Amino acid sequence: MGSASSSYRVIYLDVDGRIQKVVFSRFCTPRDIKELFCTALGVPRNTNLSLLDSSGAMVSIDPTMPHNTERSLYRVVPTTGGQLADKEELFQNVLTQVAEQFSRAFKINELKTEVTNRLAMLEKRVELEGMKVVEIEKCRNDIKKLRQEMASRNNSNFLEDNKKLTPRRDVPSYPKYHLSKETVEALRLPTFDAWQWEPNEMLSCLEHMYHDLGLVKDFSINPITLKRWLLCIHDNYKNNPFHNFRHCFCVTQMMYSMICLCNLQEKFTQVDILILMTAAVCHDLDHPGFNNTYQINARTELSVRYNDISPLENHHCAVAFQILSQPDCNIFSNFDPEAFKQIRQGTITLILATDMARHGEILDSFKQKVDSFDYADEEHATCLKMVLIKCCDISNEVRPMEVAEPWVDCLLEEYFMQSDREKAEGLPVAPFMDREKVTKPTAQIGFIKFVLIPMFETVMKLFPQIEEAMVQPLRESRDRYEELKQIDDAMNEVQKNKSESLTMGGKKK
Repeated sequence: MGSASSSYRVIYLDVDGRIQKVVFSRFCTPRDIKELFCTALGVPRNTNLSLLDSSGAMVSIDPTMPHNTERSLYRVVPTTGGQLADKEELFQNVLTQVAEQFSRAFKINELKTEVTNRLAMLEKRVELEGMKVVEIEKCRNDIKKLRQEMASRNNSNFLEDNKKLTPRRDVPSYPKYHLSKETVEALRLPTFDAWQWEPNEMLSCLEHMYHDLGLVKDFSINPITLKRWLLCIHDNYKNNPFHNFRHCFCVTQMMYSMICLCNLQEKFTQVDILILMTAAVCHDLDHPGFNNTYQINARTELSVRYNDISPLENHHCAVAFQILSQPDCNIFSNFDPEAFKQIRQGTITLILATDMARHGEILDSFKQKVDSFDYADEEHATCLKMVLIKCCDISNEVRPMEVAEPWVDCLLEEYFMQSDREKAEGLPVAPFMDREKVTKPTAQIGFIKFVLIPMFETVMKLFPQIEEAMVQPLRESRDRYEELKQIDDAMNEVQKNKSESLTMGGKKK
């Protein structure tokens, strides 16, 4: 009994002139004891209290407080309003800081939810499908890889990383490359080899194009603003195997060469030329390396934001005008609101036209107009501009073989990255992106025969001069890939016969 009683403490309190006995365990926390005192005093349990002995000295409220008797009562006094207000103010400040942290973390929580859902789906596959040990291990590796990739996404979301949008202040010292006469002439041709150039050199070439076409002079574009804009454009292209800044440069250089080759400055206004060039520069900004099909099937943030309607192309437009919204990068600053509205709408229309899901619709519309084409008809002119940017966007096979072929490797690498992720996430996989089903010849033959050649031949009706420079190289590329496919088929047949012979030989033994 002595042991049990020693585990309890008794404190005597003076409560309005009467003696109040309080019994508590020595294992109670100070908070528990304070709540008992509040109950004895008849005040709310969260009231702050001070404990005073008979001499008026403060006593700490905790299980080790000095023992007292009925003759030496402790007096409990609620904390004054001023002290309470100070503590409440401190508490409110802490709550405000916590709320701000939660606000910053909001999108991270959304991302965590997305990750959790996808991992649950993969783990369910492991559990329910009764996979073999090797398959289970592969799936676990896929889950681990997905965790890493999704973790890296936390820092790669464009809208959460505004640092890239900040224009550089060191532009005046930006190296200016003096382009040789040979380079200036080569830039005007579809045969230009972009693989030979570093990013800063490509930026200088883009700058030259804007000057050479008279856009800087005609629209009073500040040359320093042009440099800052181009640098910001460069910084907002990701290092994907294919959809990167070099691709942006190639598309823009092909647009420049078509403007020169087809004498488009005689057909279009300078505003149209500015729209064509700027749309080409911006057309794949912040491309994540995974196409619209993936965005929609995976229900990514972009597909949700744009309701599954050209999510990537809408995002490219949004990033382009976020950059242009900064005064230091606004090459359109000298346009009045109505002119800017025209440029913005024209640029958006062209970038949205690069969605290959709209290829048939746009080309069919152009075919209906081409035989009676009228440059004065705004609908005709807009349709032509849409087809021109489409041609430039997928024009690699127009270039010489040694320039074009590395781009096929880059594109297939990006396709394979996507199909691997789609398999890991249980999403549909397009056969032309599956590393187990596609080869370089099979990837290119159909695309050249049924997409590129028909489109360029239609444009050729308006501009016969592109046949030698663009259409003929496409036909030669088609023939070369068909020869490669024949060689591949022959080798596969030989390998198949060899395997069958070995199998038959094994059975005879």
